[in-house]
Amino acid sequence: MAGQIISRGKDTWLVRLFLGRDANGKRNYLNKTVHGNKKAAQKWLTKALRDKDLGVTIEPAQGTLNEFLDKWLKEAAKGKVRRKTYASYEYNLGRYIRPVLGLRPFAKIGPMEIQSLYNGLLESGLSARTIEYTNMMLKQAFRQAINWRLLIYNPCDGVRLPRKVRKEMQVFDADQSRRFLAACKSEKHGLLLEVAVTTGLRPSEYLALKWSDLDIGRQTASVNRSLDFLPGGGWEFNETKKPRSRRTIKLHSNIAHTLQEHKTRQDEEKRMAGENWTNFDLVFANEHGGPVDRHNLANRDFRRILANASLPQIRLYDLRHTFATLALAAGVPVKVVSEQLGHASAALTLDIYSHVLPHMQDEAVAKVEALLMGKAEPKHVKTGEQHTPGTLRLS
Repeated sequence: MAGQIISRGKDTWLVRLFLGRDANGKRNYLNKTVHGNKKAAQKWLTKALRDKDLGVTIEPAQGTLNEFLDKWLKEAAKGKVRRKTYASYEYNLGRYIRPVLGLRPFAKIGPMEIQSLYNGLLESGLSARTIEYTNMMLKQAFRQAINWRLLIYNPCDGVRLPRKVRKEMQVFDADQSRRFLAACKSEKHGLLLEVAVTTGLRPSEYLALKWSDLDIGRQTASVNRSLDFLPGGGWEFNETKKPRSRRTIKLHSNIAHTLQEHKTRQDEEKRMAGENWTNFDLVFANEHGGPVDRHNLANRDFRRILANASLPQIRLYDLRHTFATLALAAGVPVKVVSEQLGHASAALTLDIYSHVLPHMQDEAVAKVEALLMGKAEPKHVKTGEQHTPGTLRLS
């Protein structure tokens, strides 16, 4: 039954409109008291049913978008997401959404207004990725409004997002990687960067490594947490990006040996610092025992090493891409690389590093042909031919 009209006395009617079932299967209704004759109650029900079919608000909620976003951030988002994520919600909504739509009645905001806003942001130079992220937040907020029975449809559902352009991945080839590793030897945070390029860990993961995570004898490291730097200062440990990101990885034998030497030096630094040292058990720590600052590492130490070694200025995160690309090019099975990276699936790894696939397929076909036709098996893939500074072509 889509709706009901129930008498509640002389010239008073309770009109019930069926809104659907919740996640538990419970039926939800909108109840409206109408004063007048039954014809007036029927008129209201007919209009409400028509509005419901058209996807417009039946009983417009009060308040501006700014007021609703304040309520959503406080009562729905704050206890659900990390502090870093919450801060990014506040920042993006405050910079891109509130200045344009904040004073509008939020129940009257439609897809065309949101589409116009996104088109304007794109024209102003904002990236498609940032617009997509901003839309994700706004869509979550409107979805909560539906759950709170303030709206019956999500205006973000009718919006077309700009197409994201995938940029060419910047990585080191094998020769550049060797030069990079050699340049790291004499640097303060060189070992940290050696770990980055030889393990494929995310910066938030290798900065969060503790000595208790390492098994030097077995040459392994357990990834159990991430380190997040908060807007405005401060940091905190958090769970890994996704459950699959918790994993144990294998270290290069020379890295494991160097880590042992690093532990001896750090113990001496700790002894010299005395009470000024706060023991977080971090493998890579600053002079007080706290975490190495990611911003300074990326923009000062890392860039200096690249310049001294005459290497392309890639991003710190591109060391992870370098590891994955070289591993795939060397013939390491995709599933193994995926597990080392902490990806949700091998399909995701292949999607990200699809530029490696053509040669992998060529080599696979050649090997099968050699097996079936009795030909000599082709020599292993040659890796690392440079065709554009900072990018890798496999030949």
